[in-house]
Amino acid sequence: MTALAAADSPTLADFGNDVWWLVLVKIVGVFGLLVVMTLFAIVFERKVVARMQQRSGPNRVGPRGYLQSLADGLKLAFKEDIMPALADKPVYFIAPVIATIPAFLAFSVIPLGPEVSIFGQRTPLQLIDAPIGVLVVLACSAMGVYGIVLGGWASGSTYPLLGSLRSAAQMVSYEIAMGLSIVAVFLYAGTMSTSEIVAAQAGDNRLDFFGLEFDGPSWYAVLLPVSFIIYVIAVVGETNRAPFDLPEAESELVGGFHTEYSSLKFALFFLAEYVNMVTVSALAATLFLGGWRAPWPVSIWDGANSGWWPLLWFLLKVVAALFVFIWLRGTLPRLRYDQFMRFGWKVLVPTALVWILAVATMRTVSREANLSSGEVALYVGLPIAAVVLAVLLIASRKSNEDTRIAALNAAAGSINPTEPEVLPPVRTEGARRRPAQRSGPARAEGGFPIPPMDLVVPPSPRLASKEPVAAGAPVASGRRRPSPTPRKDDDA
Repeated sequence: MTALAAADSPTLADFGNDVWWLVLVKIVGVFGLLVVMTLFAIVFERKVVARMQQRSGPNRVGPRGYLQSLADGLKLAFKEDIMPALADKPVYFIAPVIATIPAFLAFSVIPLGPEVSIFGQRTPLQLIDAPIGVLVVLACSAMGVYGIVLGGWASGSTYPLLGSLRSAAQMVSYEIAMGLSIVAVFLYAGTMSTSEIVAAQAGDNRLDFFGLEFDGPSWYAVLLPVSFIIYVIAVVGETNRAPFDLPEAESELVGGFHTEYSSLKFALFFLAEYVNMVTVSALAATLFLGGWRAPWPVSIWDGANSGWWPLLWFLLKVVAALFVFIWLRGTLPRLRYDQFMRFGWKVLVPTALVWILAVATMRTVSREANLSSGEVALYVGLPIAAVVLAVLLIASRKSNEDTRIAALNAAAGSINPTEPEVLPPVRTEGARRRPAQRSGPARAEGGFPIPPMDLVVPPSPRLASKEPVAAGAPVASGRRRPSPTPRKDDDA
């Protein structure tokens, strides 16, 4: 990075000096940008998926159907607000708010552009920054899981509770992989400030390959490809998007943690999901795609990285990241939950740790031994890559050994046929139901996880003193009251 390339980049000293009304303008601008991006992302997703499935998609509301998301928001606002009878009312109300507010707060440290003039005041096109700016995004994303867990538990129903527990385990697991994926970025940039990470990707990366000097790419998506791939996979899992949308699997959990929500409270969960998508896409653009700086060949233009033009480049990168989310949803099938969790803990996390060790080794050897980039890649990078590939190959063959032996036996005709599963007899006095605990082999030899059939939602302490709710009346629009006792003269 050269001083000339980073001359227009804001530094930490440029923040905290704005007048109060300018801060208010920035807050309203960030809020409006996220709301507009959410409306755009909904229509964009429906249009792209419809194109992939060879159908028209939304085409009635507004020109070519582009106002469909606005119509959906108005529809949700005027729908009836239903309150489950067994819900813990205060927690039920506050849960969507807890899920939505951190999603908006995380965007406050995202740099949208260089210094610009707003009503005659020079200010960075960013709300705030800190020496640990990236950790603010991680903290806000971790806070959002509380709203999902509380919403599923406070609904007083079994399926929302299962969905919220799934979401909590999934977000915590993949947050670890996401956090480890950006450690290599900190090692290269030497800072955790979002504005300084963008400045570290400015200009050309001067490379020396055994005396041959040339300008290489400066984006960390190219310099740190393993970190970028792990980050992309981890954020898809953390935002509960397909093919990792297991907390909302309609074939297993009806609708997931928000099954019992309606009207504006459901809209808040919907808003939080799409705002999280925009936020992690913006963070990907900031950490790996050069931030608000123009890509090549637009960067050849002298004015590409000044004024309000960088905001356009930044939004284009965010839209490209949103397209990847939509592309995955329209392409890949949903994973099985145990396979999904195994992939996060046994593949992503170990790979991220090994990659951090490799990057730190290469950086240390390059600095201490005064080696060029080509020499470090040849003497350090290639041996580490060979060792990692060998370990992964041995581990893969070991983990698939049972499957490989079973396939060979099946091909030789020596495998025994699987006995069919015998269902219990049908009861005449009630609905047909399988017992919670049954003897015999599991559903599949691979150990397919079966949720507990007798799961009971933990009761709320505030509902202990209230009147019991009669069976057969699961929802109500308000507090349930007992019906009046009929008098004797009424029968007459």
